[in-house]
Amino acid sequence: MTGTETRPAATAGAARAPETGGAVVADRYSFWYGPKQALHEISMTVTPRSVLALIGPSGCGKSTFLRSINRMNDLIPGVRHEGELRLDGENIFRTGLDTVALRQRAGMVFQRWNPFPKSIYDNVSYGPRINGERSRAALDEIVESALRRAALWDEVKDRLRQSALGLSGGQQQRLCIARALANQPEVLLLDEPASALDPIATQHIEELLYELKSELTIIIVTHNLQQAARVSDRTAFFYLGKLVEVDQTQRMFTSPREERTEAYITGRFG
Repeated sequence: MTGTETRPAATAGAARAPETGGAVVADRYSFWYGPKQALHEISMTVTPRSVLALIGPSGCGKSTFLRSINRMNDLIPGVRHEGELRLDGENIFRTGLDTVALRQRAGMVFQRWNPFPKSIYDNVSYGPRINGERSRAALDEIVESALRRAALWDEVKDRLRQSALGLSGGQQQRLCIARALANQPEVLLLDEPASALDPIATQHIEELLYELKSELTIIIVTHNLQQAARVSDRTAFFYLGKLVEVDQTQRMFTSPREERTEAYITGRFG
């Protein structure tokens, strides 16, 4: 049911993306908010250097699963889990694991853009500075590289010291992607990143994901089935906290194996 794909490693270059890594494996992973079980024994593999779309109706567990991958859910009181989530073979819940380092390896971009009330430069350099980078030359290189990878450099290179809050919504969202990329993640997690954007800004984000998937693993939650079909290599359908089906996107949208998947894709519910 999970399937696998083999993809070539990213070419070395200015982006300095990791040449290996970014494999995410869920092994009978369950999750609870207090007494409420939100996920039921999720098992699947996310192949490195690919885009996985998570689809399903509201409240089906998509975002809960996404936020489990970098343990953002740990910030909520009363949560617990069973089973494993592994990043490159390492159980992310193992005792002593550094969650700050995990969140650098698996960067998160939220539905609503959230740039810091700082300059464009300071937004992108924030993570590397926190991690101890003090060289101005190194920071300049990181900022330019991240902004180029986020397809934003040409639009902001002459105003790096201006407030990020002066950018358009689409530019702010790409800035948030650049901020995540500055930490050199292996996985990029996106929770409805284009749902509040206009069609042109949405197209920019989708084109960006197509470019980035040669460098890192991307997992995107989306309610937009057309977007899932356009940007993803594989799609996973969640319903009532369960993984109903995961497959190659083209196959999922043309000949799903499960009746519930077909009903959702064809709009009979959701």
